[in-house]
Amino acid sequence: MNLTEYALFSFGSLFLIVDPIAAVPAFLAMTARDTVAQRVRMAQVACLVTIGILTVFALTGQCLFRALGVSLPALQAAGGLVLLLVALDMLRAQRSAVQETAEETAAGARKEDIAITPLAIPMMAGPGAISAVILLESQAADWSQRGVLLGCIVAIGIVSYVTLALAGRGASHWLGPIA
Repeated sequence: MNLTEYALFSFGSLFLIVDPIAAVPAFLAMTARDTVAQRVRMAQVACLVTIGILTVFALTGQCLFRALGVSLPALQAAGGLVLLLVALDMLRAQRSAVQETAEETAAGARKEDIAITPLAIPMMAGPGAISAVILLESQAADWSQRGVLLGCIVAIGIVSYVTLALAGRGASHWLGPIA
């Protein structure tokens, strides 16, 4: 796989797994009582934490699993099953329980600051995204592809921030007091 193909594959995979667009309804529900500035700050913190977590797992994930005695084929099988569950939920137009559960959304609505949990972990940087990052890193042929993967992680964080920040700013305008 050449560098361009790897970049498109990595970005597409991560965008579909992190799925910032599907996180918007839960984000708005959990930040219903917050001001626009608080929503934007929570989106920023959540996306920075997501970038950090995915970067750490991209750089150390294989070593961690090797130390735990988990082989790459076992990780591929388990990660494939997680991604299959996410894909099946996408086909049914549902947010995957792998990414967030109803209990997590309800708990988030009660919290003062939802940026780290449940927004960044597990909604955006959940098991599916972590598995995808580790598997994408295992497919990287050299350091240039690893650099592209890290760039894709940052790009996904930026896209997620823009999506959530725009939703947080627009919710008050479009939906009024119900948002």
